[in-house]
Amino acid sequence: MYYDDKVIEEVRARNDIVDVIGGYVSLSHKGNSYKCCCPFHHEKTPSFIVNRDTQLYHCFGCHKGGTVYTFIMEYENLTFPETIKLLAERVGYALPEVDMSKEERAKENYRVKLRAANRSAAAFYHYVLTETPQAELARQYFEKRGLTRDIIDAFGLGYADKYGNSLRAYLNSKGFDDNTLKDAGLIDISENKGATDVFWNRVIIPIADINGKVIAFGGRVLGDGMPKYLNTRDTLIFNKRHNLFAMNIAKKSKRRGIIVCEGYMDVIAMHQAGFDNAVASLGTAFTYNQANLIKRFTDEVYLAYDSDDAGTKASLKNIALLRQVGIYARVIDMKPHKDPDEFIRALGKEAYEERINNAVTGIEFELMHKAKTYNMRIPEEKGKFANEVAKTLSELPDPVTRQGYIDLMADTYGIDKHELKLKVSKYGELIMESAPAFSENDEDRPPKTVAVQSKDDVKHEGERLLLTWLVKNPSLFSRLEGFIEEKDFLDEDYRRIVSIMLEQYRDTGQIYPAQIINMFDDVDKQTLVGNALQTELPFETSLEEKEKALNEVVRKLKLERIAYEMEHAGNDVDKISELMNERTRACKMHISIR
Repeated sequence: MYYDDKVIEEVRARNDIVDVIGGYVSLSHKGNSYKCCCPFHHEKTPSFIVNRDTQLYHCFGCHKGGTVYTFIMEYENLTFPETIKLLAERVGYALPEVDMSKEERAKENYRVKLRAANRSAAAFYHYVLTETPQAELARQYFEKRGLTRDIIDAFGLGYADKYGNSLRAYLNSKGFDDNTLKDAGLIDISENKGATDVFWNRVIIPIADINGKVIAFGGRVLGDGMPKYLNTRDTLIFNKRHNLFAMNIAKKSKRRGIIVCEGYMDVIAMHQAGFDNAVASLGTAFTYNQANLIKRFTDEVYLAYDSDDAGTKASLKNIALLRQVGIYARVIDMKPHKDPDEFIRALGKEAYEERINNAVTGIEFELMHKAKTYNMRIPEEKGKFANEVAKTLSELPDPVTRQGYIDLMADTYGIDKHELKLKVSKYGELIMESAPAFSENDEDRPPKTVAVQSKDDVKHEGERLLLTWLVKNPSLFSRLEGFIEEKDFLDEDYRRIVSIMLEQYRDTGQIYPAQIINMFDDVDKQTLVGNALQTELPFETSLEEKEKALNEVVRKLKLERIAYEMEHAGNDVDKISELMNERTRACKMHISIR
């Protein structure tokens, strides 16, 4: 960390956590808290809570939590200094000139070096494709796909020749050593083969980040080799689950919404045809993080997956995933053609534009495929399908939209509108009854089902509970005086948290959790601290039960610390005697909070 603590706190204070996180995910308001499905893991029931008062977030499912800094570092895969810069720019705050530590400067310089290696690799691949005779097959491949020289240049398309060492030799000549190239995902190093290029005999598609900087590559093999498509592995500057191909271009498009395709070539073909709002995932299934990335720029998405069974399954899955972030997707029908590239080459831009305009909503698409599993001529089967329709429509929050779908589905499938509306209401009531309770006075009550905690989580649960109680009720410090000390926290991180909290309480009589988290610059440490300051018992507690739990937690901490010191006391008889007396007092102590 190389910014002054006052600067760090000033930037954090100017970036309200609800406003920042709300720019990435769709938050629903409940009292002083906001909630949504967690952007860091897949879930159906919202367990991700953002609190404006404490300026903290916490997921009761995967246990991630922290401040606005923690969220940006985790979500955008940035370092702490990069996050400070991003948030400062967001609010127009001019950061002071600062000096980095030796370690910080080295790490930042290395990231710059990895980006430079990728930039040079992209230039090399593009030169080989456009200027050398060995790339004739690659040029023919792009010509058969109907790509013009302009689009090849615009995307920086390239070719990795069949020798498997050309890129390495070129980048070595430019001063990049093998370890850097390996860390950039450009070469592999093994005992048998030594250092070899990751990509060879493949056409190359550079992958840029949201700001247009090349951070990785995709390669399609020429011929029958396997795998057909190969992508750069995750590196210090590239995470395939957090990026979308061509998002740097699509975010600036004047067209409505974003079109999500399956592959690079679909996207490139669509951009050439004028659909410059097309993107694709990077060799993996579409992810929650990618959905949230799109949400930053639009809430209108068109799915343009292949028209085969695999494409249909992907569409159904991603309709549900996009809905979790507040996006109601539409699906483009490309039959009789397989994908957007094939469709546009066969029927042209105007026909594809018409398909976009006629795209069905995600709900229509889902129900259309459910209908195929029922024989609608049999009344019992039709009744079962009507139940499926009602279940789906009951989850729609807007009553006008819900009624519109009731009318549409009733007309489409010959279902009585009045009866369908009654069914929708019935299922809506069942959903309300089974939903987790978040009362006005207890905004952060977690859902009943939470993720399994690790052994380390369980080990330190007592410390976390105690620290959370101190945050919510700082007056407990006076009650605990004489009962517990900083040294009772054996874990170094928890001991540091207590030390900071004590200093805050002595100076102001209050605890400022967001400021505490700011003092840790590593995202894992910030998450640990965030969890430590936002832990709750998974059930309602009376004052008497809370007092009992507090005594048990404090007693357990003291006995564990005493046991540790006795184990390391050696033959010091006086020390052992003192610890035994302390253990007796700990067993008999009682802290009153009433």
